[in-house]
Amino acid sequence: MRNWLLFWGLGLIWGSSFLLIKVAVDAFGPLPLVSVRLGLAAAFMVVFLRVTGRRWPTDPRERAALLFVGVVNTAVPFTLITWGEQDIDSGLATVLNATVPLFTLVIAHVGLPDERITPQKVLGLALGFAGVALLASRSTESSSPNPLAGQVAVLGASACYAMSAVVIRRYLRGVDPFTIAGGSLIIGGSLIIAVTLAAAPLPAAADLGAQDVLAVVTLALVNTVLAYFLFYTLISTWGATRTTLVTYVMPPVGVTLGALFLDETVDWKIVVGAAMILAGVVVVNWHRRRARSAVAEAGD
Repeated sequence: MRNWLLFWGLGLIWGSSFLLIKVAVDAFGPLPLVSVRLGLAAAFMVVFLRVTGRRWPTDPRERAALLFVGVVNTAVPFTLITWGEQDIDSGLATVLNATVPLFTLVIAHVGLPDERITPQKVLGLALGFAGVALLASRSTESSSPNPLAGQVAVLGASACYAMSAVVIRRYLRGVDPFTIAGGSLIIGGSLIIAVTLAAAPLPAAADLGAQDVLAVVTLALVNTVLAYFLFYTLISTWGATRTTLVTYVMPPVGVTLGALFLDETVDWKIVVGAAMILAGVVVVNWHRRRARSAVAEAGD
């Protein structure tokens, strides 16, 4: 029961991230918003890593991989999603983010010797990306303007998450998960803050409303720090395969919140497109989950 509560809590938290980004991005601007979010999260993680006695990896290859993850799993995708949400609906961004497992399949085929694309996985990929194409077609409709550039930015973020997942599995398997989480936030936060101070105009304090400040603080401490702790706690108790089912929870949460609080359009294309993407993810992973379940049952 406890694990199910953590699971649904994580789905609600991550599904709401896109709403909070949409609320705050116009007031802060993309880079300042990401900087404040990651800066607060990184500060918390610095204290956490020190208090718990966790140390950075000493192996040069692991350090390089952690640096890669900090940039590609944190700094770049957080920025792409935030930039994209200036122009597209938060619900649509949530749905597009659900393509991470599809991108992971393609990249893992190249980067991991035990992950090969099969005809079944090709079917899942085709179904999932057909859903993406259906969503992209909404950009041509004046009733639901969601520019293609914003959608491509969010898809780019999904590809970044997928690349990072493969790098973590290949090069950081022996590193403590909370060290990876904390290190990636510290590295990503440091990079984005430096870029923001050098290149982006900072918002005036007078232009920030209470809801803008509340949204970014919530993004940092709840949707980033707390969500990371929930995610890695579930992985340690449930396993990675079962925990990643949270992917299926996020799109309906994001679409519902966007419709309720921001009056975002929910038409048949976003419903069918989301269903096709999630169905593609199910098809891609179905055999593997079924096989692992059989092994688990045999061991009980």
